[in-house]
Amino acid sequence: MIAPLTRSAVVSRIEATGVVAVIRLTDAGVGRDVAHALAEGGVIALEVTMTVPRAVELIADLAKTLPDSCIVGAGTVVDQKTAAAVMDAGAQFVVGPVLRQDVIAACRTRDVAVMPGCFSPTEILTAWDAGADIVKVFPATSLGPTFFKDMRGPLPHVKLMPTGGVTKQNAGDWIKAGAVAIGVGTALVDAAAVKERRFDAITASAREFIASVAAARQGARS
Repeated sequence: MIAPLTRSAVVSRIEATGVVAVIRLTDAGVGRDVAHALAEGGVIALEVTMTVPRAVELIADLAKTLPDSCIVGAGTVVDQKTAAAVMDAGAQFVVGPVLRQDVIAACRTRDVAVMPGCFSPTEILTAWDAGADIVKVFPATSLGPTFFKDMRGPLPHVKLMPTGGVTKQNAGDWIKAGAVAIGVGTALVDAAAVKERRFDAITASAREFIASVAAARQGARS
């Protein structure tokens, strides 16, 4: 069972491992297998999106069955009602595709980490000032790692995480550009692997992303 953590402790774990798995499934029945496969590969921050059938039930199940080294969150949260439901189910972090300041406030009230989605510098700073723990830059596909490097100049204190367009090939580039973590969807939780129940492939992919982040950080320090 996953142990309760403070907001700051959850953020620390996300930063330490550097990878958040964005889990979008058409069949919630394989959710537990996918989550365990990711955790076995070292990806312990697991974001279940609200597009997954019975997503709230899956979050509750994972919160009860995953080892306490893991942290389970909810993604695609766009309103306070949904935020409350996923937090009641045991979500330890809440991620949104857009900036909703009322969602940030709701999460802060319950000491749950919150990562709103933003695109422009103004949105990013607005989210940070409103209390975001990490700002999810989405869709990062349109911006690229250079955007992160540019943002780090005037706003070095803001914690940024790209989601959308993050692959095994460019994972390290985002970290080198200043991202505190990367959000990875289909490049990590491959739909074909899920359909064919090749959970070992998901574990292998998780290990590759973790290694890419570690190598990029090591390179940045040397």
